[in-house]
Amino acid sequence: MLELNKIYQGDCLEIMKDIDDNSIDLTVTSPPYDNLRTYNGYTFDFENIAKELFRVTKIGGVVVWIVGDATINGSETGTSFKQALYFKEIGFNLHDTMIYGKSNPMPINANRYENAFEYTFVLSKGKPKSVNLIKEKSKTAGTINRGTYYKPDGTTVKKTGSGKLVKDYKVKSNIWFYPVGNNNTKGHPAVFPEKLAEDHIISWSNENDIILDPMCGSGTTCKMALKNNRNYIGIEISPEYVDIANKRIEKFKKQLTFKEVLKWN
Repeated sequence: MLELNKIYQGDCLEIMKDIDDNSIDLTVTSPPYDNLRTYNGYTFDFENIAKELFRVTKIGGVVVWIVGDATINGSETGTSFKQALYFKEIGFNLHDTMIYGKSNPMPINANRYENAFEYTFVLSKGKPKSVNLIKEKSKTAGTINRGTYYKPDGTTVKKTGSGKLVKDYKVKSNIWFYPVGNNNTKGHPAVFPEKLAEDHIISWSNENDIILDPMCGSGTTCKMALKNNRNYIGIEISPEYVDIANKRIEKFKKQLTFKEVLKWN
């Protein structure tokens, strides 16, 4: 088994061979899809990476796969959907199809609406063992719940809790919005928001679990795992990005208290 709390430089397919079967609690990653970024010229072997992720994921473990589509010759590629279906073919459950919404998308001049989201496929190996759903303030807190829903035959029935006071907090929807480009990380072409990684780490794992990012880029998932008392394994093929990630994590460690640093050394 690989040493924990370390970022490994190399091809993730080769390095993951040293990860034990059924040992990873959660993977949070965003692959270099559809050649939208060059990532220093590196490409990736999706199908074999997917199979390795299934092998190393624990029963009840989760893979969070953040991906989008390029538009080529006037048509979106649909690569994201193909990947989600392939994950299902090899044994994962498609536990949830979530949306990572960008609250400040890059403006475009084209004959289509601005692309303001990426898919976030939450894939589970069996039933997820750790589910810590994030809640938010309910806009109708204190009012009477009078909701109904339609049955398959077209009749309506009252929702659970109908007639009772709406609680102060409710579980968030599966569309999450974050501003992009605010990680203060230079040198990497596509850094996803720290809060996006953190919210998934909180949702699908517990303290001391092992979090993997096999294409960790600038180290966002690793940093957020460390922040939330999880162990991490990062893998990145580009030496330049490994250097960025390590410097970023070391800078974060210096901000921790002496007691917190001892926990991770």
